[in-house]
Amino acid sequence: MVSRTVPSPSGPSPSGSTPWPAVAVVGGSLGGLTAALLLRDIGCDVTVYERSRETLQARGAGIAVLPETLRYPVERLGVPVGRITSSTGWIRFLGRDGGVRHAQRHRYRFSSWNTIYGTLLSAFGTERYRLGRDMTSFAPDGPGSVQVRFADGEPAHADLLVCADGIGSGARSALLPEVGPRYAGYVAWRGTVPERELGGPTFEALHDALTYQLLRGGHVLVYPIPGPDGAVEVGERLINLVWYRNVAEPDLAAFLTDRDGQPRPVSLPPGSVRDELVGELRRSAAALLAPPIAEVAARVEQPFVQAVFDIGVPRMVFGRACLLGDAAFAVRPHAAAGTAKAAEDGWVLAAELDAAGGDLPKALAAWEASQLALGSRLLERNREIGDSSQFAGTFRPGDPRLIFGLHGPGR
Repeated sequence: MVSRTVPSPSGPSPSGSTPWPAVAVVGGSLGGLTAALLLRDIGCDVTVYERSRETLQARGAGIAVLPETLRYPVERLGVPVGRITSSTGWIRFLGRDGGVRHAQRHRYRFSSWNTIYGTLLSAFGTERYRLGRDMTSFAPDGPGSVQVRFADGEPAHADLLVCADGIGSGARSALLPEVGPRYAGYVAWRGTVPERELGGPTFEALHDALTYQLLRGGHVLVYPIPGPDGAVEVGERLINLVWYRNVAEPDLAAFLTDRDGQPRPVSLPPGSVRDELVGELRRSAAALLAPPIAEVAARVEQPFVQAVFDIGVPRMVFGRACLLGDAAFAVRPHAAAGTAKAAEDGWVLAAELDAAGGDLPKALAAWEASQLALGSRLLERNREIGDSSQFAGTFRPGDPRLIFGLHGPGR
């Protein structure tokens, strides 16, 4: 489905028509902020509630950005795409000796989570972006309204509750207790290195490409992302490493125990990974990886780990509440479409609400049908790609399935 164009800000609906709803968005990450901005643009009264007490940060998280992720900053804010992304002109697959096994011209754009988040938050502002608001429950509050309760005891009332509270969504757990994250059988080791710290041959091999290496039971990729201050100039960027490695499910809990002996449910942030795991990573990198990629792995100061999970839901709408982004469909990262899917959810929700003239039940029904279909297709596509790499051994250089895209390879 191609998003319907959402009108630019137009203010409240005309007198005598259905009033634009008051909206509570729970979760202030990329999906929640995009939806909040779009709904505000068509005239909704929107407040975002974020459980974190501080402005969000994603340490070291680079992302490949699809057009849907960039659409709001570029179309609505007029931000030049080159200001918030780095770009590459090639896809290359390297062999263990560093030789090129496959190369094709293909432009990708990359950014960092912090860069996109900062752009969206600056546009939304902080007046209606409430930090430290951890939702504990919600329930109907009379006809056409919902009451939201938070850990601090102060409730909120809205006509529509948009639950964009991520892969660990409390809203999803309450609405669909039978649905939970499914571990994929592997983890992603991640980290970044300043581009200027790389040796000359490594820089030349990596700076203008999305670079892969296929391994037995996994694969690794590297690509440039904006620097910590948002710099996108060649030489001022970071090189981002993502190495997918299998960890059997019975071993996952022990693997995700941090250096202080505390179990972590999903990830080990920078600085928390046990020394023995980092040592094993570096030894394996030296033994298995092509020299340019091995240099990046060796220079990452604080590698971190994210276990790969996915989630799919049978429903996204529950009366005056809906699940958006990773709260509904959390997909493996192989199509680079997780943030794009969350953004697209917001675009389509605003478009359907505008087309329905503010009629929420009508808009939500149309939105759910389209986004359930999109989410289900994306979920299965990413599972197929991940399983072919990590377990089946059918991941091949130049496979057209690997081209990033939300609606299909390259789409």
